[in-house]
Amino acid sequence: MADEKAAPLVADTGLIRALGVRALGANTINSVIGSGIFVLPAVVAATLGASAIIAYIVCAIAAGLIALSFAEAGSRVSAPGGLYAYIETAFGPFSGFLSGVLFWCSQTVASAAVAMVFVGSLAALLPALAAPVPHAALLIVLYAALAALNIRGVRSGVSVVETLTAAKLLPLILLVVVGAFFVRPVNLQWSFTPTLSQVGSASLVLIFAFQGVENALTSSGEVINPSRTVPRAILLGLGAVSLLYIAIQMVAQGVLGPELASDQTAPLVGVAARAFGSAGGALLAVAAAVSAFGYVSGDMLTTPRILFAFGRDGFLPARFGSVHPRHHTPVIAIIAHAAACVAFALTGTFTSLVVLSTVSMLLIYLATCLAAIQLRRRDVRTDGPPFVLRGGPVIPLLACVVVVWMLSSASRIEFISVGVALVIATVLYAIRQYLAGRPVVATSAREP
Repeated sequence: MADEKAAPLVADTGLIRALGVRALGANTINSVIGSGIFVLPAVVAATLGASAIIAYIVCAIAAGLIALSFAEAGSRVSAPGGLYAYIETAFGPFSGFLSGVLFWCSQTVASAAVAMVFVGSLAALLPALAAPVPHAALLIVLYAALAALNIRGVRSGVSVVETLTAAKLLPLILLVVVGAFFVRPVNLQWSFTPTLSQVGSASLVLIFAFQGVENALTSSGEVINPSRTVPRAILLGLGAVSLLYIAIQMVAQGVLGPELASDQTAPLVGVAARAFGSAGGALLAVAAAVSAFGYVSGDMLTTPRILFAFGRDGFLPARFGSVHPRHHTPVIAIIAHAAACVAFALTGTFTSLVVLSTVSMLLIYLATCLAAIQLRRRDVRTDGPPFVLRGGPVIPLLACVVVVWMLSSASRIEFISVGVALVIATVLYAIRQYLAGRPVVATSAREP
C-alpha cells in the first residue's frame, strides 16, 4: 500500500488513493471467501453428485464475465460506493436507490443464512444446540451481542472484524493440502450426466459463494490508477478464489463420496475428521464458526449504515437517521437490521435464504453490467483513461445472459419477495420526491 502522505487525494471527497493491485486483490479474496463454502459443497453435491465441479466452473466463468464488466464500470466511475455509484451514474438516482434497497435485502438475508452456519457449526461441537429452542436462543443472543457491540462504537466493530478475518483462510488451505492424501479416485467418478436445468439450479445456489466483489469495489474511490488496478485486482482475486473452491469440492467429494451430500450442516467437518482425526473435525467446526461469526460481525458493522442513510435522506422515518448521543452510532438502524436478520434466520432454511439473497444480488449484477454498457456509450471517464473491454459490449452482454439464465432457476416465491421489496422501495422514493417538492423521475441519467 502506498504511503498515505504521498498518495493523491480524490477530488471533493478528501479520500486518499492508496490501494494498489495487491491490496485490492487481497481485499477481493477476503470479501468473496466467506462461510458459505463450509456448507455449499454438500448442497451442490446433493444436486450434481461428483459432477458438482461443473457448477464451480460455470460460476467461475460467470463471476469472471461479471467482474470484467465491473472492471470497466469501475475504471470509468471512481467515486466511492462501488456498484451503486456505477448504477446511479449510468441510470440516475432512482435506479441507484433501488439498487441500495436490493443490496440491503441481499445482505440481510445472507447474514441470516451465515448465522445459521454459525449455529450449525457450534451444534457439531455441542449437539444440544441443534434443538429448536437452543438454536433460536443462540441466534437471538448472537445478534443482540453484535448490535450492542456496534452501538458502543464503530471502532469496537472494526476490531472484531479485523481479528477474525485471517482465521477463515488457513483451515481451508490446510484441509485441501492434507485432505488430498485421503482422496479415493472412485468417489470422483460421475454416476450420471447432469442436465442443464440441474446445473442451473446448483449454480444459482453456488454463486452465493462467489459474491463479494461488490464489497471490495466500494473502496474504488481510493484506488491508485483505477483503469489498471481495478481489472487486474478483481481478476487476480477471483482466480485465486475459484482455484481454492474447486480444490475444496474435489477433496470433499474425493474423501466422503456419496456421504458428502447427506450432511447439509457442516460437511467439511467430516472431511477434516477423516484427514486429521476427531480433533481435526472439531478444529474445522471451530474455524467454520469463527468464519461465520466474522461475516456476521462485518455485516453488522456496515449494512445498518444503509438504513441510516435512508433515514437521513427521508426514505425511512427520521429516527433511522439518528445517532446515539454518546457513542455516535446509528442505534435505531443497527437494532432494526439485527431484528430483520433474526427474523429471517428463525423462519428460513439455509438454502432458501441463500437463493433469496442471490436473486437480489444477481439483479444488482444485471443492472451493473447494463450500466457498463451505458457508461461506455456515454464515454464517462471520471479519472483518466478507462479500462476498455475488447469486443465492445460483448462481455457485458454475455454476463447479462449468464445472470438471466441463473435467475431462470429461481422460484416464483423468490421473485415475488424481491418484487414486493422493489414496490415498497418505489413508493418510498415517490413519497420522498413528493415531500421534497420535486417530480418523480424514474431514470434521469446523470451527466458526467
